[in-house]
Amino acid sequence: MRKSYLLALTIAVIAMGWVLSGEFGGQAGSADGGSAPGQAPSVAERMAKQGENALTAVRTRASTAQPHWRAVTARGHTEAKRKVMIMSEIKGRITKISLRKGSRVRRGDVLVHIDVADRDAHMAEAKALVRQRDVEYLAAQKLRKKGYRAETQYTAAAARLDAARAMVKQMDVALARTVIRAPFDAIIDSREVELGAYVKDGSGIALLVDEDPYLVVAQISEKDIGQLKNNAKGSAVLVTGQKVEGRIHYISATADEATRTYRVELLVPNPNGELRHGTTAELDFPTKQIQAHFITPAILTLDDQGTVGIRCVETGDKVAFYPVKIVGSSTDGVWVSGLPDAAELIVVGQEYVRRGDRVRISNGAEQGDGGKREPPKTAEASAS
Repeated sequence: MRKSYLLALTIAVIAMGWVLSGEFGGQAGSADGGSAPGQAPSVAERMAKQGENALTAVRTRASTAQPHWRAVTARGHTEAKRKVMIMSEIKGRITKISLRKGSRVRRGDVLVHIDVADRDAHMAEAKALVRQRDVEYLAAQKLRKKGYRAETQYTAAAARLDAARAMVKQMDVALARTVIRAPFDAIIDSREVELGAYVKDGSGIALLVDEDPYLVVAQISEKDIGQLKNNAKGSAVLVTGQKVEGRIHYISATADEATRTYRVELLVPNPNGELRHGTTAELDFPTKQIQAHFITPAILTLDDQGTVGIRCVETGDKVAFYPVKIVGSSTDGVWVSGLPDAAELIVVGQEYVRRGDRVRISNGAEQGDGGKREPPKTAEASAS
């Protein structure tokens, strides 16, 4: 029995000595509780390391707010400012055609000739009648001065002379209408007659389209129409990729009864005739300058209530969530408001953290651009 007590006491002394040697050895190895070089990590170091590895790793990108023009956008199409069907004002046969479909004409250029027919003969007759009435008028005037002709007879002679002159004028107009000219600079979009064709009053001759300037037309909702003003700047991107800029030419005073939208016309220059009637376009009307961040849509996320926003890293490596509103877009990214002027955006790992979580930032070898986008120039900035 005594031997058992002695054995137990010996084991207890050895165990206590081993514990005390480790405690004092750790203090001697590192003044701050760390392990000495060449020794195994201390308990405190192992706990700190495990705590750091337990934090979610994210990648971030610094973003600064920039001036951005808030805009009203809408889909529309191009339209010619003037599109006129030229018609005949007299009847007759087409004797000469000077127009060709697709060609450009200047104001005053001859389009077609209509047969004069007997209009020359009628003109000669009208001029002869004027000479006769003129002689009668002079005779009546002389007799009136001598008192041999009544006032009523003199007045009747003057009226007959005026009627004869009016007939000459009428025939002159009829002859002028046998030559149809372009009323403005345009392109001939269609030709409605051929050589030898017979036309009547009101018969179509050719469709002329004014090429410069041109219109880009859109229907704007009643919610946004109040933000637009006449002569304000605007731009449009056509489905062909071409971009044009101009100013608001017209805003409808009444809404379309079916859609409750208002017609807005953007007047744009078209000196080279590159625009075509009916091309689809996306219009952009800058209305107000605000501070916004330009980001890739990939970093947008939702909170537990379904609110669209962006997660950021703030002081203490803690996660913050900011609801944002998209105020503009382009092919390269979107403009959002609602963030601080300077923010550290989480661009990778935002779906695995929540507001208030501590995270570990790992911005080493990033793949791609980490959500970085160069903001495009706005229509207002490029115009100025």
